[in-house]
Amino acid sequence: MIGSMLLAVGLVLTTASQLRLPGLPLGLGEICLSLWLVYASLRLLTEHISNPRALLGLVTFWVFFTLTLSLGTTLALVLDELDPETMLHDTFAYLLVAALSCLLVATMKSTAKLNQTLWFVVAFWNIAMAVQLAVGFGLISLSSVEPWFWDRFRGWSENPNQLALYCAILTTLSLHLALSTNGFRRPLALFSCLLSFVVGRLTKSDTFLGSMVLSSVAFLALRARSWMISWKRRSLRYAFATVVAIGIVPLTMSLAPFALAIAGDVEGVAASMTKDHGGEATKTTANLRLQLWEDAAYHGLETGSLGLGPGPHLSRPNAVFLGAAPVPFEAHSTPLDVFTQAGLLGLFAVCGLFAGTFLLVLRARNDTLAMLLVALVLFSMSHFILRHPIVWFAIATCLILCMDRAPSRARIGT
Repeated sequence: MIGSMLLAVGLVLTTASQLRLPGLPLGLGEICLSLWLVYASLRLLTEHISNPRALLGLVTFWVFFTLTLSLGTTLALVLDELDPETMLHDTFAYLLVAALSCLLVATMKSTAKLNQTLWFVVAFWNIAMAVQLAVGFGLISLSSVEPWFWDRFRGWSENPNQLALYCAILTTLSLHLALSTNGFRRPLALFSCLLSFVVGRLTKSDTFLGSMVLSSVAFLALRARSWMISWKRRSLRYAFATVVAIGIVPLTMSLAPFALAIAGDVEGVAASMTKDHGGEATKTTANLRLQLWEDAAYHGLETGSLGLGPGPHLSRPNAVFLGAAPVPFEAHSTPLDVFTQAGLLGLFAVCGLFAGTFLLVLRARNDTLAMLLVALVLFSMSHFILRHPIVWFAIATCLILCMDRAPSRARIGT
């Protein structure tokens, strides 16, 4: 239990960027995670590996990804484009999340420690959200914390998008707990799901909103699929579902004219849900990202698709509000940042990991974890997420719960 609590506190506090002491690269969250790594390593010396296949997959990924980063670093040295400070920052971040992900699958069991850790993460997350909301709305005073970035809530995080990523992951993990448990715990998990979603909306992150909407659509589609598969072929419900499935295409075609008629209204509603209601702030952000993505693609191709090793490698965009931003700059897109760091081979490795994990989740018919992975992929399109420990906790959770748990033919009913 102590190990689970230490891990949960570390994961939650990795969002507390504003609570770091000046001049120290590590915060409270990273310190707690480092202590947990020592604790888990000692446990592994006296216990057997809990999920050997999942561990083998993650170790293979990290070894290959490390080789691609090393190749990029060598090229950066040859071209004299290596920035030691940012390179070391990303290198230590990768070491932390690599050790975390591997030790998670090596020491966690889905029926015991993992579920206990998930509940501790949700509990500490709710406490942290309550404290941050109290600070944000003036109920508690913390002189070292600026909870608002203009009109966007960021709590004790460095920027609102970091908090939004954690909210997206905790929303889906809380939903997973709510659907996989009974009794008094279910309302608690649903409350955590709702609280995480509300805080995510307070960040006014367009990516959070888009990922939640699209992943929810994917969840409902997969839920309907699982519902149909689980019914017996000769039951009345199966017959009803079959009729609905057959009739959905002509029904959709018949509704097409109505959909076109209300498309303008839908566009207006969607714009009203974004920050600045689709105004200048949204347009400025979109233009900035497009500029960054174009520069990242061009810069990656310049290196022969080999990358330049860990760290950002782009010039600062021409934007007034970025005048004090550090140089070099990131692409703020996981595929493009990986492309500039580890090249095309590294990008294939990351895409292969996510695709393989998603296929495992589909085979295990775990719809909430599939929703989680869809949200992660959508979030990764406009943010660099590989350095966040909570991301690798989510991936490890999917591997532990779904590896070797594909449904048999007898259960499917074939």
